[in-house]
Amino acid sequence: MGSKLYVGGLPYAATESQLTTLFAAHGTVESARVIADKFTGQSRGFGFVEMSTPEEAKAAITALNGSQMDGRPLTVNEAKPQEPRTGGGGGGGGRFGGGEKRGRF
Repeated sequence: MGSKLYVGGLPYAATESQLTTLFAAHGTVESARVIADKFTGQSRGFGFVEMSTPEEAKAAITALNGSQMDGRPLTVNEAKPQEPRTGGGGGGGGRFGGGEKRGRF
C-alpha cells in the first residue's frame, strides 16, 4: 500500500489531474483527490495524494511543501489516519429528551 499525503492551500480551481501532474514529478501517483463541499461542489482548498512508496512520499513532501501553486503556498505532509466517525457528534439526548413539553410553560 502507498503513502497518503495531505495537500493544503490548494487554489479553488485546482483539479485532480493538476495534482497528479504536480506530484508525478516525484514518483508514481496512485491516486489524487481534491476535496469538495458536498452541498456546493466547490473545492474546499485541500486534497489527498497517494504515492506508491514512502520514499516517493518523502521526496514529494520535501520538494512541494511550501512551494506555490497559482500563487498560493502549499502545505504537504503525511496524512493522518481518518478518525472513525461516530453517530451525531457526541452528547445527544439532552435537548428535548425525556418527555419535556416543548413550547409550553
